[in-house]
Formats: sequence, C-alpha cells, structure tokens
Amino acid sequence: MSQKNKGILLIILSAFFFALMNIMVRLSGDLPSIEKSFFRNFVAMFFALFTLCKNRVPLSVPKGQLKPLLIRSICGTLGILCNFYAVDHLMVADASILNKLSPFFAILFSFLLLHEKVHPFAAGCVFTAFIGSLFVIRPGIDFMASFPAFIGLLGGLGAGIAYTYVRILGQNGVKGPFIVFFFSAFSCLVTLPFLLFHFQPMSLKQFGILLLAGLFASGGQFTITAAYTYAPAREISIYDYSQIIFSTILGFLFFGQIPDRLSFVGYGIIILASIAIFLFNNRKKEAPHTA
Repeated sequence: MSQKNKGILLIILSAFFFALMNIMVRLSGDLPSIEKSFFRNFVAMFFALFTLCKNRVPLSVPKGQLKPLLIRSICGTLGILCNFYAVDHLMVADASILNKLSPFFAILFSFLLLHEKVHPFAAGCVFTAFIGSLFVIRPGIDFMASFPAFIGLLGGLGAGIAYTYVRILGQNGVKGPFIVFFFSAFSCLVTLPFLLFHFQPMSLKQFGILLLAGLFASGGQFTITAAYTYAPAREISIYDYSQIIFSTILGFLFFGQIPDRLSFVGYGIIILASIAIFLFNNRKKEAPHTA
C-alpha cells in the first residue's frame, strides 16, 4: 500500500471514529453538554499523556507558546461544547456537517490572524459553504427552531479558530501530542467546577457510553494525526468529509433519523465547495512543477 493510500485509509477511519463519538454523545441521554465534554476530554487527556511519556516529550510549555495554547484550548473547548449541544438537539448528520465548516473558518481566520493571502477562488468557496450551511440552519421567524443549528455553526467557528492556532503552534515547533494534552487538560479544568457544583447523576450505562465517546474521540484524533504523517493535507483532507456519510448511516441505524431534502442540498453545496477548494489547492501546488 502506498503512503497516500495509507493516509486515505487512516483519515476515513478517523472520520468513522468521530461519527461514532457523536453517536455515543447522543446515546448518553439528557446529560449537560459540559458534563459530556469533560468525560470526552478526560479520556483523550490520558491517551495524549501516554503518548508524550512514551516518546519522552517534556510536559512543559515551550517558551512564548502559552498564549496561543490558551487561545487554541479556549476556542477548542467552546467548539466541542457547541458541537455536543448540536448533536443532542439536531440530527447527527446535520450537526456533523455544520462542524465540518471548520476548515472554511480556518481559511478566514488564517487571513485575519496570520495575514495569509486568500485567493479570490478560495474566498468564493468559503462564501459558497456558508450558503450551504443556511440550507441546514434554515433561519426564519421561529428562531428557537434554528437555535441548535446556530450553536452547531458556532461549534464549527470555534474549531476553525482552534485549528488556525494549531497551525501557529506547529509552525513554532510545538509537538502535536502536547497540543492535544494541553487542550484536553485545559478543557477538563474549566469544566470541572460545573461538574462539582451542578453534577447530574448518571447511570452506569451512561458512564460507559461517555467513556466510549472519549475512546472514539481519541481514536479519531490519533488516526487523523497519523494520516497527515503519511500524506499532505492537500492530497487527503477531502476524505474527512466521509464523516457525513457515516453520520447519516449511523443516525438512521441508531435513531431512525433521515435528513430532509433541504439538508441534503446543504450537504451537497458544502461538500462541492470543499472538493473545489481541494482541487484548487492541488492545482496550485503542482503549477510550479508543470510550468
């Protein structure tokens, strides 16, 4: 198997793990999103800690990197909380596609924060993806009916900012497992007071399901990291959208959910915008070699 095919296989596996994570979050019942987030990150923190110890990576914050680590962690935590809220109140596939707007938000914030140039075509794809999201959100007179979808959109926004800072940290030499560990530990710490003062008792079954959510989240995190060690993002990132297919199938199998026509139109627009920017980036990379 070629390196690229290994990367594709791993990123599809990652998408499957993240789809299962969302299913577990939904299956855990009417627990608060903060409580669900704590257990998801608690498991991920120990996986990241194990990786750091195994590779003998120091558990100290690199000089000058505390601020970007904190911003990444704050936005990532808000992104997870919003995503979990959306998963609990929307169809799983709808919540997943709104969260998958994060790469488009990452382009926007790379321009705003890193002052990277954004090609007009890429800007057009971002705008097109936003139009697609409106088919899922369906803003109208009944705001409360659209509220969970807006929260899902905010989850994608938070994740997009977080990924921008992951890039900044990577450029500054901060190791991936340390970023995951810091983020997971930060999320656990900021949600712990809520857990202590507003803990909602859960059954043993709910506890087990939340541990599975954390396990699948960790599996998704590590397989997507491994995928990008085998092949560059420009060659394989589009396969991450297979999560929408998995979420649609699993949502039907577990909850009998079937997205309506407008949702499918929104999915199609967002995925087509993703394919367009994926092909554009590949063409741009290959241009110097074909000139």
